[in-house]
Amino acid sequence: MTTMFDDKSILITGGTGSFGKKYVETLLKNHRPRKIIIFSRDELKQFEMQQVFNKPCMRYFIGDVRDKERLNRAMRGVDYVIHAAAMKQVPAAEYNPMECVKTNINGAENVIDAALNNDVEKVIALSTDKAANPISLYGATKLASDKIFVAANNISGGHKTTFAVVRYGNVVGSRGSVVPFFEKLINEGSDHLPITHMEMTRFWITLQQGVDFVLKNFQRMLGGEIFVPKIPSIKICDLATAMAPNLPQKGVGIRPGEKLHEVMCPADDSYHTFEYEDHFVIAPSIIFSSRSNDFTVNAINERAAPVAHAFEYNSKNNSQFSTISEIQAFNKQACL
Repeated sequence: MTTMFDDKSILITGGTGSFGKKYVETLLKNHRPRKIIIFSRDELKQFEMQQVFNKPCMRYFIGDVRDKERLNRAMRGVDYVIHAAAMKQVPAAEYNPMECVKTNINGAENVIDAALNNDVEKVIALSTDKAANPISLYGATKLASDKIFVAANNISGGHKTTFAVVRYGNVVGSRGSVVPFFEKLINEGSDHLPITHMEMTRFWITLQQGVDFVLKNFQRMLGGEIFVPKIPSIKICDLATAMAPNLPQKGVGIRPGEKLHEVMCPADDSYHTFEYEDHFVIAPSIIFSSRSNDFTVNAINERAAPVAHAFEYNSKNNSQFSTISEIQAFNKQACL
């Protein structure tokens, strides 16, 4: 197990969310950080989180990623940053576009500026499959954020800071995901489960898998990569069957900004996408002026090969699909 987080200060933007709480739990269990800073704007969520995670290394900062000055202050002495704060709800972003832009794009720029100003060593921004070939405003803002974080490696000048992005699919049981929604309907005695489209597919990952992937990529990163894990796909109708085998399903139509299938490595990026044993890396399309653009070997000497021309990693053509029984086991594991 790596010791790279021992005696280090780690700041998590949006740290009171599902990811942040699991990340903190994992750090405290397996590492000895000097300081963990939770940076978020909701005082109630911070209070509730503080009742669970109250070790001496924990710090709770009220702040918004839209506030550059507050971010600057929060990042003093910080070694690593995980940028998890975002406006994530697809329909809410469609109806409140400028709020989404302010948080997801302007907030990303503020995180980068604060990290550079404080000589943070490494920054990883969390992305989403919706950022690949986006059709929603949420996806478009996250694509812009991804591009900003990649390009930040080219504007760091004499700073030691490096930036990377982690992109993965739907997290089982996270706040706003379909699993808690289905559970609520089942517990309330609904006579059916609503399915937006009977052919819809999604990538599927547990919260712990997402956290472990991010932790590992702090070791792997050279700076400028988009990391994509190899994870299974599911059919949404199979998920409904796994959760309520005897409950009818009713198609209700795709929501604003929603896709039928999700993409994580677009075909247009295939000429700079590399395949590792358990993940893909989308290398920067821009040329770095200060170092090599070779991403075939990462910082821990894992080696990759270029993918085939026009290769696309999407939830429909994924070679790994979970069966109904596997979905049931996966969901149970995710709730542990």
